[in-house]
Amino acid sequence: MEEAPFLQQEDPTVEPPDHIRPVYQGRFVDRFPCWPTAGKLYPTGYRVAACLREKLPRLITPPVVRKFLNTSNPPPGAERVFYGRAKDPNIAAQLTHGMRNSYSLKVGALINPSVISTSERIFSEKRESFYLSNKRKPLGKSCDQTSKLPKGLDIVNTTFGTTSIRGLPARELINPSKSFDQVFREWEEGRDLYIISHNDYGPGEAKNRNYDPVSFHRFKMYGLETPHFNDGRNLAKCLCSFHNLQLKKRAKVVTKNIDDFKEKFQPQIGKVLDCPSISSDVSGLLRYRLPSEFLRGKDKERATLAAIRHHLKNVNYHNFRTLLAAFRHFDQDGDGKIDKGELRKTCCQVNLDLEEDLLEALFDICDLDQDGRIDYKEFTNFLNWKDRMAINDFEKQILTQGRKSDSDRTILHKDTALLKPEDIILKESGGSKKTPKALSKSTDRVYSNYRTSSSQINAIVGGFPSTCYPVYGIPTVRSDIPAPRIRSISDSMNYGGDGTAYALLYPSIYSRKRVFEKDFFKTRSKEEIAWILHNIGVNLSVETFEELWTLASRKHPNGEVCMEIFLKVLDKWLHELHIKCQTPRVE
Repeated sequence: MEEAPFLQQEDPTVEPPDHIRPVYQGRFVDRFPCWPTAGKLYPTGYRVAACLREKLPRLITPPVVRKFLNTSNPPPGAERVFYGRAKDPNIAAQLTHGMRNSYSLKVGALINPSVISTSERIFSEKRESFYLSNKRKPLGKSCDQTSKLPKGLDIVNTTFGTTSIRGLPARELINPSKSFDQVFREWEEGRDLYIISHNDYGPGEAKNRNYDPVSFHRFKMYGLETPHFNDGRNLAKCLCSFHNLQLKKRAKVVTKNIDDFKEKFQPQIGKVLDCPSISSDVSGLLRYRLPSEFLRGKDKERATLAAIRHHLKNVNYHNFRTLLAAFRHFDQDGDGKIDKGELRKTCCQVNLDLEEDLLEALFDICDLDQDGRIDYKEFTNFLNWKDRMAINDFEKQILTQGRKSDSDRTILHKDTALLKPEDIILKESGGSKKTPKALSKSTDRVYSNYRTSSSQINAIVGGFPSTCYPVYGIPTVRSDIPAPRIRSISDSMNYGGDGTAYALLYPSIYSRKRVFEKDFFKTRSKEEIAWILHNIGVNLSVETFEELWTLASRKHPNGEVCMEIFLKVLDKWLHELHIKCQTPRVE
């Protein structure tokens, strides 16, 4: 069978790559040829000379392969042709569109016509002489108008019209050779009649209103004379205001930060250049925060406090129907204020065992007026989702008047109003739902009456949304929109389930073990959950497990149980057991 012409034959002069020869051949002397050489010999491959030598004849690419290469890698200067129409006839090159124009005289023949003979010129003039335009306006001659004139008229000596009288030249009219007094006297002659006829007055001339000349004179001036100077002192005073003059006399005040910066960066003899420590960030400088409220270096603390507040918001939202009921649960003594001890007991009840430092920081964030206690307005703004829990009319009456009601047994012990009527505003403009007035956060407080544009925009409820102005900072994990169980491929909405930068840098123990969120919410059987609990070291009795399974199955209408629901039920059961063990018995 003959070989294809596009396959290259092996060159006998080129050493094949699978040829193995002794490594030391021709370079070293093997003094112990009887001993085996250590190591393993690999094929040396082609040499440099064989790689750099051009292979002739060159390889020929088959036409079947060439049409695919012309699509991906066409040769230089060639058109890229799709392999599906590689052998199609080129019909586009033969198609023409539009109407074919008939060629007229060329530009060269019009600009520089060919020389004609005398006889042709005479015949052409005779043909053109029949036209009226040729008779009236012959080419190269002036228009002959004698045909329109009467016969026998002397066209050379006859003139029409009247003779123009030569007057004064333009120079005498514009600049006559007269004195100023003579020009003024001529201007004054008949001036009164000209004013009456044309109502024309000169610059600065008083208008004649025909008042009584006995008591009022037309050219008499009244009032005080306006001071006027020709040296421009009044203009200079207007250009340089009094404020600018006072600024030149003021004392130059330099902030302590700039003074410390210059002192640190000014080279001094015998001292090492020491840069000042940075205690604030850009946000603190732009918002003019107090030094005690700088946020630099407090990211971990703020994240922990945000998680605690989020947990308390969830507890209040899921366990209480109104904001007043949640506040009564925190206010155990019923005095209308929440102190630090009551906040500690409530956190312990919701399975939040906080350290003293975290409790102090949480209390400082919620206590905006720094009076040592949290009132109802601070409670609704910092520990609740007040946008979701509106105030009804009955609750508004209790909050503003503080009256006792027979229908509500858990009313406050003191008849004190928790809110003022002006502190309750509409949730939306034009709506009927009401909500407590919003309070600014502690980090947004400024001094020297300085207000940022963002604080002015968000100074009212129902103002401009964040889509109308730029938003700065790191976005938090949203929890206002519930994530659907089945998401579409085109659904790009952020439901708060995406991983944050903190989750990527510091993954949880579940992420390290490759246990994800979908594994927690997957429906599982009773045996599978019992097997998972046994593997993680949670050993429960059969009666306890059956009780917890019954409680968890009631959470779902179809009785389905996932690992997340079972763990929540287990945590609640352990917390109740812990509370029972700590509660002393009263005999």
